[in-house]
Amino acid sequence: MLSNTRNALGLALLLALGGAAPMPAFAQAPTADTQRLSEQWDEKRATTLLDRAVAHIEAKGKDGVTDFSRQGSFVDGDLYVYALADDGRFLASGGSSAALIGSKVTEQTDAGGKAFFREILDLAAAKGSGRVEYRWLNPVQNREEPKVTLFRKVGDVIVAVGFYSPRASAAQARDLLDRAAEALAADASVALADFQRIGGKFTQDDLYVLVVNMEDGRFLAHGASPALIGRNGHDLRDPKGKAVITDMINIARRKGAGELDYVWRNPTTAKVESKHTYFRAVDGKLVGVGYYTR
Repeated sequence: MLSNTRNALGLALLLALGGAAPMPAFAQAPTADTQRLSEQWDEKRATTLLDRAVAHIEAKGKDGVTDFSRQGSFVDGDLYVYALADDGRFLASGGSSAALIGSKVTEQTDAGGKAFFREILDLAAAKGSGRVEYRWLNPVQNREEPKVTLFRKVGDVIVAVGFYSPRASAAQARDLLDRAAEALAADASVALADFQRIGGKFTQDDLYVLVVNMEDGRFLAHGASPALIGRNGHDLRDPKGKAVITDMINIARRKGAGELDYVWRNPTTAKVESKHTYFRAVDGKLVGVGYYTR
């Protein structure tokens, strides 16, 4: 239901921006562009809600934060407003974080040990506003997912709105590919081992690295499915019959690098989803990183 809602919202944003796309194609075959529009729409909603909450505090003062803990104009679907005092006390929330009200959250950390509230407080003191990324429990999915919080300081109150971003972005995939290619060129044996390390620096949410020997098509590394190592990638097909590895190798031989759309199992959701992978040739090896667009 949530994915369908986001798809519809993404289409509305596309039309509002002056684009044109037939609804059936959008609904049935999400692409990198539609995923990006969905993320832009979530951030636009969060910004609009934050604007409204800031105006409320400017008009009513610090006492106005109690209104954020009520269901109403400061809740928009899965988005809600929360507020902190500049000394780290949690003042109000319209969502699951209401359990923190009254607590001092300066040292509160996310699943990865990041003291994100402290980061919000420090940035608010230094710049007056900003954004912070961390991991938080998504009650809809019942799992911890990446979240982005936008915030502004109004007097001694910090007003914030967060939104979940469970899918890695195209920029994150390209960045990981750059780092993986550099590591592979520097020391292939060390890099291949690092690519397989669960929770290591080459796995990030639903992102991971794959490496294939371009001469024989055999997998040398696969951050999500180690069982593929040694298997001939030319034999591999996605659920729609696309020869994914063969296509990547052919493009890399002709151009040195490229990108490909196909469908694949997402290790974080255990579902088959649309995927967009960036890849390049490095010393006779194909190295790739893809992100899931749905």
